[in-house]
Amino acid sequence: MAPWYLCSMSLKLSGWDDTIVALATAPGIAAIGVLRLSGNKAIDIANSLFPSKDLHQQSTHTLHVGFIREDGKDIDEVVIALFKDPKSYTGEDVVEISCHGSPYVQQQVLQACIRKGARLAKPGEFTQRAFLNGKLDLTQAEAVADLISSNTSASQKAALHNIRGGFSHTLKELRENIIQFSALIELELDFSEEDVEFANRDKFYELILSAEKTTQDLLLSFKLGNAIRQGVSVAIIGDPNAGKSTLLNTLLNENRAIVSDIPGTTRDTIEELININGILFRLIDTAGIRDNSTDTIENIGVEKSLEKRRSADLVLYIYDVNEYTKK
Repeated sequence: MAPWYLCSMSLKLSGWDDTIVALATAPGIAAIGVLRLSGNKAIDIANSLFPSKDLHQQSTHTLHVGFIREDGKDIDEVVIALFKDPKSYTGEDVVEISCHGSPYVQQQVLQACIRKGARLAKPGEFTQRAFLNGKLDLTQAEAVADLISSNTSASQKAALHNIRGGFSHTLKELRENIIQFSALIELELDFSEEDVEFANRDKFYELILSAEKTTQDLLLSFKLGNAIRQGVSVAIIGDPNAGKSTLLNTLLNENRAIVSDIPGTTRDTIEELININGILFRLIDTAGIRDNSTDTIENIGVEKSLEKRRSADLVLYIYDVNEYTKK
């Protein structure tokens, strides 16, 4: 993590030394809505709206029940969670206000905080401040977004692994190896005329091979991570009437694609998602591929099929066993 004084300077130079507020839960009617304040005036703002206790005198990581009140008018009975700098998600003073989940009530509390000096946070700004304050590195910050958008067990596990620093640890080791290699090379160059060997050549090769292997592993993990997050694209390819649409309907357990005995029924691609053992697959039904069609529209569909075949992660070829044995 970066030193606190560098992080503080970074925030000030970026104009982010103010206090931000936003709804931390999804908008809409619910039992509870949570609003989050973060910044050097977060406790001051919450304190001015919470007459039940002096929050400055309370310990960090504590809960407090009372009414949010502005200009002598009660807005809602809430629970306030207090997280003092630096022991918070953003590394700043953070106050979370759990109010009742009425959209009207949430907006009343939000606007009260803004009138007291907070500004509405930009999308992702809480995590951005956590990154700038050294609470998260870049890979962990990206993993937070991945975890929020995860929709399968595989994407959830991958995001949690990165939040815990698994990916960061690998990058740190790679960086240290490259720095060590660079230092040894510079040392050799500085004393090259004196014919002095400071490091075994085998050490150089070992560092190079280790860095190369780590880089290749990271590239493969990047492809795997994309497949986990976005789903594995599977192009179902074959001749007309080979059973591609039938297979799609069977896997989805619904009549998603039109099936008939007429060759060329499928003219355009049909894409559907299916979750198999926690991994998302994007099934792509394509037009049957043949060279002798005189139908312009069907030929356009064939071109799309060839395009999907080139770009898909997996290609599943379907053959009509009867036609295949004749050939």
